[in-house]
Amino acid sequence: MASDTLLARITDYASRPDPYPLYAELREAGPVVRQTDGSHLIGTYHEIAALLHDPRMSADPRSRGDTAPHLPFLRLDDPEHHRLRTLAMRPFGPPHSPGRVDAMRDEIARITKELAETVQTGRQIDIVDDFAYPLPVTVICRLLGVPREDEPLLREWSDALVTSADVRPGEDATERTRAGDQARIEMGRYLLDLAERRRDHPTDDMLSAFVNEPDPALRLTREELAETAILLFIAGHETTVNLITNGVLTLLRHPEQLDCLRREPDLLPRAVEELLRYEPPVHMRERIPLADIDVAGTVIPAGASVVLVLASGNRDPMRFPEPDRFDPTRPDNQHLGFGSGIHLCYGAPLARIEAQAALGALIPHLGTARLVEDPPPYRQNAMLRGPRHLPVQL
Repeated sequence: MASDTLLARITDYASRPDPYPLYAELREAGPVVRQTDGSHLIGTYHEIAALLHDPRMSADPRSRGDTAPHLPFLRLDDPEHHRLRTLAMRPFGPPHSPGRVDAMRDEIARITKELAETVQTGRQIDIVDDFAYPLPVTVICRLLGVPREDEPLLREWSDALVTSADVRPGEDATERTRAGDQARIEMGRYLLDLAERRRDHPTDDMLSAFVNEPDPALRLTREELAETAILLFIAGHETTVNLITNGVLTLLRHPEQLDCLRREPDLLPRAVEELLRYEPPVHMRERIPLADIDVAGTVIPAGASVVLVLASGNRDPMRFPEPDRFDPTRPDNQHLGFGSGIHLCYGAPLARIEAQAALGALIPHLGTARLVEDPPPYRQNAMLRGPRHLPVQL
C-alpha cells in the first residue's frame, strides 16, 4: 500500500488492536512521510525527540490560523505555556507543594485495596470499569476537590472533549468539534462554580489553592482556571486508565513475564516504564512548524500539520534493541510514553504511582486469569489508544 495513506490506515478503527505493523511501515518509509491530506508523519525515535525539543514546533493551533479563544497550557507555546504551567504546578508539585503527590500514596493504596477486594477467583471482571477507571478518577477527584457523585457528569464531558481532539483524517469533524466545545463550556462552568464555593472557605484540594492564592500576580484568570482544571481532570485519568488496562492486557499475553513479576515484585517500577514504551497510553501528538524545518533532508513547510507518532518511536530498532519484545528488565529505557521537552507530561509522577499500585494489587490475582476476548474491544480514539473494556475471567 502507498505510504501516503498511512495516517488514514493507522487511524482506521480496524487497526486499533494492532497498529504496530503500520508503525514499522512508517519507519521504513520515513523519517518523514507526507500524507494525501498534506500532513507529515514522523515515526522514528531520534527525529521525534529532536522535534519535541525544537522551539520552532508549535503546539498552538492558532499558529496556523485556527480560532481558539481559550486553550489549556498543553496547547500553548512558551512563554505563555511556561507561565500557566508554572502556576498550575504550584499546588501540585515541587518546589511549592513538594509533598502533594507523595501525600497521596496512602490514599492511592487505600483506594487500590478497596478495588482489589472485589477481585475474586471464579468470577469475571472488566479491568476497565471495575479497576482501571475508578482508581485514577477517584484520585483526581480527590486532588481537585470534585465530589465523587458528580464523576459520571464529568466523565460524559471528558469523553466528548477527548473525542473532539482525536486525529481522524478525511472525516468532517464539525459535529465532534461542536460537541467538544459544548462539553468544554459546561465542564468549565461546573468547575468554576465549584472553585467559587471554596473561595474564603478552602479545603485541602487544588481548586481551593487556585482561588485562594494570596498573590495577585500568581492567580489564574477565570478562563485560565477553567481550562487548567479541565486539563487536570482529563489528563489526570484518561492516560492512566489506558496505562493500567494496557498493562494487564500485556501481562496476560506474556505469562512468563507475569510470573517473573509475581516472584520479583521489586521489578514493578521498571515494568511500568517498559509498559510506557511497549504499549503507551498516548500514541501521537500534533505539532505545527512556525518556519520551514528540515528534518532528515525533507523540508516541512511552516503551518503544516506534523503528527509525531510517539508509539512508533518507542518501537524504533535504531533506539531500542528488540523493540517488539516486552522486557520488564530493559535497561536505558528513555521512552516517549510521557512525551518529552517542555510539554513532558505534567502528571507523570502521579501516573507512575497509580500504575504501580494498581498492577501490584492485580498481579497476585492474574496467575490463573484468562482473557475473555483477545483482542478486546478498543476505544475509538487512535491518539489515546486503549481497550474500552477488558473482560477477564479469574
